[in-house]
Amino acid sequence: MTAEHYFSTDPDTPLRRRDIEFSVAGRDYRLAVANGVFSAGRLDPGTAVLLRKAGLPGPETEGTLLDLGCGYGPIACVLAAEAPLTTVHAIDVNSRARELTVENAATLGLAARIRVHAPDEVPADVVFDQIWSNPPTHVGKTELRALMARWLPRLAPDGVAWLVINRNLGGDSLHTWLTELDWQVERIASQKGFRVLRVTRKPAAV
Repeated sequence: MTAEHYFSTDPDTPLRRRDIEFSVAGRDYRLAVANGVFSAGRLDPGTAVLLRKAGLPGPETEGTLLDLGCGYGPIACVLAAEAPLTTVHAIDVNSRARELTVENAATLGLAARIRVHAPDEVPADVVFDQIWSNPPTHVGKTELRALMARWLPRLAPDGVAWLVINRNLGGDSLHTWLTELDWQVERIASQKGFRVLRVTRKPAAV
């Protein structure tokens, strides 16, 4: 699967579907996947590290969450399952990915709380209490930084963003760049070549 392929807005290859299974925080998931979508053969290792090492929301968590670059929806589905008081916006440029996310949310009984959009369809006034992303590093540094510059400012004042970045595909340079933009960035974990970053706004100066 090439990066160019799963970044297509409308994949034109014949649809080949399958299911994958994985477990997060003691819950088992079975999701539909298809070719033309990121990591269609398995739960992506970076996503697995993110869901294992970041601070998953819990039953008491409220608010609005964002899965940025949702693919077929594993992060969105886990967030909605773990935090039943939240609404999760799942966005992706790939129409096939969005269709699969809608299907998977419905299969898991989460459709009422997972709202799936193309990026330009997200209402401009929505702010996010949490942003979760395994961003598309293969698009290149310029595009990756543009993605972060577009969505991180929509984080609520006391919100948190959880990012997983391949160390060899710009993880450390993204950390540095975000810090230079005056975000507060902590490396929470480093596992299997991936960095898990916790990004928040810096406290206002007294």
